[in-house]
Amino acid sequence: MVFGIRKRIHDHLVERRIRRTRLVTKYGHCNIEFGNVKYGNHFAFLVDFWTTFVEFRWRFVLFFFIASFTLSWFIFGLLWFWIARNNGDLTWQNPSKGHIPCVDNVYNLITAFLFSLETQTSIGYGGRAITPFCSGAVTLIIIQYLIGNIINCFMCGVILAKISIPKKRAKTITFSEMAVICPKKDFLCLMIRVANLRKTLMIGSQIYGKLLRTTIKPDGETIIMDQVNIEFMVDAGKDNLFFVCPLTLYHVIDNTSPFFEVAVDTLHKQEFELVVFLDGTAESTNSACQVRTSFIPLEIMWGYNFLPIISRNKEGKYRVNFSNFSKVVPVATAHCAYCFHNMKGHHLHSTDGIDNGEFEVIDNLEQPNMTKM
Repeated sequence: MVFGIRKRIHDHLVERRIRRTRLVTKYGHCNIEFGNVKYGNHFAFLVDFWTTFVEFRWRFVLFFFIASFTLSWFIFGLLWFWIARNNGDLTWQNPSKGHIPCVDNVYNLITAFLFSLETQTSIGYGGRAITPFCSGAVTLIIIQYLIGNIINCFMCGVILAKISIPKKRAKTITFSEMAVICPKKDFLCLMIRVANLRKTLMIGSQIYGKLLRTTIKPDGETIIMDQVNIEFMVDAGKDNLFFVCPLTLYHVIDNTSPFFEVAVDTLHKQEFELVVFLDGTAESTNSACQVRTSFIPLEIMWGYNFLPIISRNKEGKYRVNFSNFSKVVPVATAHCAYCFHNMKGHHLHSTDGIDNGEFEVIDNLEQPNMTKM
């Protein structure tokens, strides 16, 4: 039991350390902070107040929603109380028997607040109503009605924008937890699996990657977070991704690839971060969104391949088994890219495959086209 607790603590500390050292988390959040920003630049956020409000967390949006309405009701309640006081409508002012009030049944602060709430929300219970004998009251009810509509439109717009924000669509697109390196079509490839959990398509989807690493130039200059483009390929169509089922993305490791100098025994000693992006437009909402994730050397498995995930039953229907989405099996793979291209048969694992009885074999004599994204 003690050993199990120690292992959990160790795994938690390792996970926290990995989370701190990566720029992009597995869920696409950027782990970066800004320091020494000039105080005057903060006013730029106030100028672009709409984006600022939309980017607030839900707890703050709900706080501003409640506070804006409650505060406006209270402020206008004070104004209605002030009008009633100036007109001598309050109880403690002992109005005469024939006195005409500015607002019926407003005779203290509580009733003034209730009339303010009923006016701004258009409730109108009928117990309190304005009279046409006070011009100030008529002007105030017009002002409150206009300001109340402005607050209502603004806050409803913010909530609607947050609900329909495009990045929420990205929650239903998932990447495999690990990346693998293995042969594919006579090439050594780095492969990643991606799936769209909704049946609606992502139109115009594009996949690309960035390799982030720290490099030192010959003159001694250190470049932190140097970015290198990583090209991915897919076996799907000619132009854009037909993203209706899970796809396997692969990057060919040749002499132009930044992974060409990496070997199986040096991979986990490297310091880099592979960030993968998927850009597309949601078919149902016509809103553009971006999905991203990252892989560090500890999350790249050399000499493994993904298990099959798509099958077809006897009725001819296609089925996706997500239990195999991130599962891998060892395959015969060279120790390095140089070995793969120059030393045939120099393999790390055996060539014995693993049968997967759940999937039926579908004969396909034609080879799919390789499309470069």
